[in-house]
Amino acid sequence: MAMPWRATMLGPAPPMGYAARPIRTRRTTLGMHASIGLLARRRFLPLFVTQFLGAFNDNLFKTAMVLFVTYEVYSDPRVEAWFNAIATGLFILPFFLLSALSGQLADTRDKARIVRLVKTAEIGIMAVGATGLLLSSVAQGWSIGLMLLAVLAMGVHSTFFGPIKYAILPQHLKEDEVLGGTGLVEAGTYIAILAGTILAGFMSRNEGAVAVTVLGVAALGWLSGRQVPPAPPLGDTPPLDFHIVRSSIRLVSATMHIPRLFLAICAISFFWAIGSILVVIFPPLVKNVFTADETVASLFLGIFSVGVAIGSVLINRLLGAHVSARYAPAAVIAMGMAVLFMFHVANGWQGQPEGHLYSLAEFTHHPGAIEVFAALFGVAVCGGMFVVPLYAFLTTTVAKDQTARTVAANNIVNSGAMVLGSLAIMGLTAMGVTVVQSLLLVAAMCLVSAWIAWKLHCACD
Repeated sequence: MAMPWRATMLGPAPPMGYAARPIRTRRTTLGMHASIGLLARRRFLPLFVTQFLGAFNDNLFKTAMVLFVTYEVYSDPRVEAWFNAIATGLFILPFFLLSALSGQLADTRDKARIVRLVKTAEIGIMAVGATGLLLSSVAQGWSIGLMLLAVLAMGVHSTFFGPIKYAILPQHLKEDEVLGGTGLVEAGTYIAILAGTILAGFMSRNEGAVAVTVLGVAALGWLSGRQVPPAPPLGDTPPLDFHIVRSSIRLVSATMHIPRLFLAICAISFFWAIGSILVVIFPPLVKNVFTADETVASLFLGIFSVGVAIGSVLINRLLGAHVSARYAPAAVIAMGMAVLFMFHVANGWQGQPEGHLYSLAEFTHHPGAIEVFAALFGVAVCGGMFVVPLYAFLTTTVAKDQTARTVAANNIVNSGAMVLGSLAIMGLTAMGVTVVQSLLLVAAMCLVSAWIAWKLHCACD
């Protein structure tokens, strides 16, 4: 089982001039109605439900944990940001270490069988997390340790499920359904994140209810995962390379030498670096700048999630089933402008006196609340419009038997970028930079993403 992958696992480099031609799927006149129709098909619905429940459960648990620590354990914005960065780093670490192995498995084994194994593991992971939640009132140290262990295990779970979620679509869907299916998966994922984060805000002080819920949802995910149709490997099945460093290097180098994939992965990576920074700073921003309680912090994350979902659907309508990076530069520039608007609003915010926090009802009646929500919604919608076509591009550019490995290579680079984003926030807060000032870093990173996306558009469209 030690035979390593060849450097040419993604096939030979495309012939001269290939990258200049658009990567197109057959246009459809059915538009969004055809995409929604996929929800009635067994070749799509069980996978959609499984990933929806998984995203919901991940974010219910993670958000409940972060809100508990932010509002009940720590009272220092710097320490809160550090804890959020550590939790984010633990979740990302498995993507960096194990994505190469997960990509090999997804391309060389039946994807549906891997889904069932991963969903079985989720029940055990949530049992550990639920135990941590239940111990929060009697053994805080042990509680936080178990919850962080569960977050790390959730990262492993997502590492192995992630390539399946995208690689199985070209195998089960028709060519002109891939973009619509990808948009539905992304929209469903972020709607699930919305539901999980908002519910966490209302349940975060009831650890028992959160524990029962995450275990119940894991069981439902296991049931839906068993309904995913078989998706056997399509090409050769080389032996697995369990040397995670060697296989990761080979996986990334075999993908990144193709210019169009290199640019797509870099653009996606910058997006997720931006996302990791925003997720780290949102809870302390809401608590210490907007002086609002955990229900508002949960709503903040929820609005961000539903905005990305709406952006995912909008870009599918604009592109008309044509996989293209045409709108990506403009989308991410607009995202940067929305971040700058949020910085402006936060910088002039008049909050509550120390020791007092706005409730959800009080915050929504604040004169500046509409501006906050508009800025946040703008960031999210533009982000969804930016990233979804790039994921569809990854899965339609390479052969169907290599899509999981391509997504896995993308995950490795993405995770590295997200770790750098988390480290940047930790470094900036250690230097005394406030969470509000950190928004300026996010806006600057949007410019870099726009430049990369423009290069990709010029190369492929």
